[in-house]
Amino acid sequence: MGTIKIQQMSFSYDGAKEKIFSNVNLSIDGTWKLGLIGRNGRGKTTLLRILRGQLAYQGLVEANLQFNYFPAQVDNLNEVTQTLVLQSLQIDESELWKVQIEMDQLGLTDDVLWKPFSELSPGQQTKLLLAVCFSQPDQFALIDEPTNHLDAAGRQVVAKYLQQKTGFIIISHDREFLNLVIDHVISIDRQQIQLLKGNYDTWKTVFDQNNLNEANQKIKIEREVKQLQQSAAQTKSWAENAEKSKNKSNHQNQQVNLDKGFISHKAAKVMKKARNTLKRTEAGIAEKEELLKNVETINALSMNYMACRKTILTVQQLQIKRDNRTLLKTPFDISIEPGQRIILQGVNGSGKSTILHAILDQPTLRSKGQVNWTTNVKVSYVSQTFDDLAGTLKDYANFYQIELSEILNMLRKLGFERETFNVLLQDMSMGQQRKISLARSMCEAANIYIWDEPLNYLDVIARQEIEALIDDYQPTMIVVDHDNIFTQAIGTKFLSI
Repeated sequence: MGTIKIQQMSFSYDGAKEKIFSNVNLSIDGTWKLGLIGRNGRGKTTLLRILRGQLAYQGLVEANLQFNYFPAQVDNLNEVTQTLVLQSLQIDESELWKVQIEMDQLGLTDDVLWKPFSELSPGQQTKLLLAVCFSQPDQFALIDEPTNHLDAAGRQVVAKYLQQKTGFIIISHDREFLNLVIDHVISIDRQQIQLLKGNYDTWKTVFDQNNLNEANQKIKIEREVKQLQQSAAQTKSWAENAEKSKNKSNHQNQQVNLDKGFISHKAAKVMKKARNTLKRTEAGIAEKEELLKNVETINALSMNYMACRKTILTVQQLQIKRDNRTLLKTPFDISIEPGQRIILQGVNGSGKSTILHAILDQPTLRSKGQVNWTTNVKVSYVSQTFDDLAGTLKDYANFYQIELSEILNMLRKLGFERETFNVLLQDMSMGQQRKISLARSMCEAANIYIWDEPLNYLDVIARQEIEALIDDYQPTMIVVDHDNIFTQAIGTKFLSI
């Protein structure tokens, strides 16, 4: 396979104050399996669009290979899947076997081809589009977040599939998944793009070392700056006092006038020296701070958790129906004590989210059994979807009765850039929307937090911040998520549905 060469490439969106990329240089072998890592909004999908020729840029991007993109756009969800596949690849039915070979490796049977695409589960849709992406040999795949709608079993299947492939760039925030499928990392940092040989753990080791170096450098810089500022302040104060003294004339003789001239001259020299010292100090601060701009940091988050001494929730023999269909295979029972973090596990469609909706008493469901909350309990809920995200951040904060400054501060710690605060919520990326939902929940005073797939679309640094937050506060939670590293880090009890 060929190569991808990027030289002095720069890019910014129309009207943006800051560039997304500035003078990027990369050389990529077409057989590499690269993971693309970076904060939400840092430009991961933008880079894939540049490689596909969808965005105008400055500099040079050359590739002597063809690109395939996942997920391919599906315009008519109600169309029969086979028709969509043939149209997408611009092939006739005689060549469908190429896709079927890939489908078989992903555990898909041929019968999915005869169904409307809309009737396939999210996991089946993901696998089918991956099969389409890799059905054409000798093409380099650009894969944008394939794991978001996959359960744990589905992620294992896709990981095993990608282990057999070469030549792709993949955006994923699932750390365990990345470790299994990549051999190089492209890290989009604040001021530059780095290319590393290795997997996620390799990148994490470098990231942690950079953080350690930054912490040590900050301490040194702050100490040096403080010393310089104290010295400059003392010098300036002496000069000002000396200048004042020349005006205190208790004698009228010539000697006094000579003294005044001497003091004035000396004071002027000291003042000039003080100004030069301050300029050097400020230049030194600016230079040293510039060195720190590229280092990513894991920020300490906070949450408005209110501990409760009583059993928070008891569920007995819960059965759920929608449109006369029973949604759970067996009745559900649980008792949640303060400080427990319940992880609901199961394949897609097993009813995990349905259980959350039922205990939150959503009106579209009919349920039998007992759902008993402790009195005056306060619940904070994060949904899988972003239906409540529209308008401005101020509108959103007002709706949830949260101080705007609180949610803005939380978003800054989660890696939001200040200029993004003015973007309408519905126009933000899904990673940014997810951070807004989580920031709102962390700002809410609650006895229990119920989070449904909170890590979907969330960058790896934010995931580490969330893990550290939960470890610090030890809140009571019910969580549905397929990131195994996350659930193992925070969970105290695991229930299979």
